[in-house]
Amino acid sequence: MGSLAVVREEGGGSLTPLPRPLLTRPVVRQLLDSHGLQPSRALGQNFLCEPGTIEKIVRLAGVGPGDRVVEIGPGLGSLTLGLAAAGATVLAVEVDKYLIPALTDVVDGLDVEIRHADARTLDWAHELGDHQWKVVANLPYNVATPLILDLLASQPALVSWLVMVQREVGERLAAVPGTSLCGIPSVLASYWGQARVVGSVSAEVFLPRPRVESVLVRLDRSPEPTIDADFSRLAVLVRAGFGKRRKMLRGSLAGLLTEHEIAAAGVAPTDRAEQLDMDAWGRLARA
Repeated sequence: MGSLAVVREEGGGSLTPLPRPLLTRPVVRQLLDSHGLQPSRALGQNFLCEPGTIEKIVRLAGVGPGDRVVEIGPGLGSLTLGLAAAGATVLAVEVDKYLIPALTDVVDGLDVEIRHADARTLDWAHELGDHQWKVVANLPYNVATPLILDLLASQPALVSWLVMVQREVGERLAAVPGTSLCGIPSVLASYWGQARVVGSVSAEVFLPRPRVESVLVRLDRSPEPTIDADFSRLAVLVRAGFGKRRKMLRGSLAGLLTEHEIAAAGVAPTDRAEQLDMDAWGRLARA
């Protein structure tokens, strides 16, 4: 299996040798067999099993000694080992109780705390305390977008994100407001900071192999919201506008803003939601 190489790259931490190597495909298979496990389709489980990809994720996340990292969906601990090798303290939140024994075996003795919990209902304020955290995760594709948006809105202690998601999801999350791919996720995420696609991940590095392509999305939270507007008000308008994205704003926002109010905010009532940049959304939210 080989040992974990030491890797250094500008902007990231260093991976130092652990008492055990990163997980490879044969080791992942062995873990699954020894614990009587099968990947759950319902939970969207695809386990990372290629050390080079794990090192790439840790570098792009900029994780280094002393960092506190939340990993959602650690699975068997493939990425968890890489984060620990970079010197991070890791909070690993895993919803699948059947994976906990295998995960515990893999990270035994490392600076990793395991929580058997659903990330959507976890008491995050209690877990995060007064510290700042980075999120580094291979997110289940079926919950990725709502989970990211919910935590961005509710947990300011999560200051930077490096998440692996389905390519289409990632491209829409990172779309620039005012472009064709823009939608609810990209506008709401842009309120907190700018998401961007920073890498791609081959389906061949997973067990089992997913049927979709994956990308890595990074988002660094801005110290203040990127526009001067109430988030709750903005979210209502954005969801209404894109809920009927083929309609002009005077139709999709009917009941929230009059045509006169839209125009008074400096926005054409005949525009559609995807045409608006963040400043325009801010003016509408303040109208």
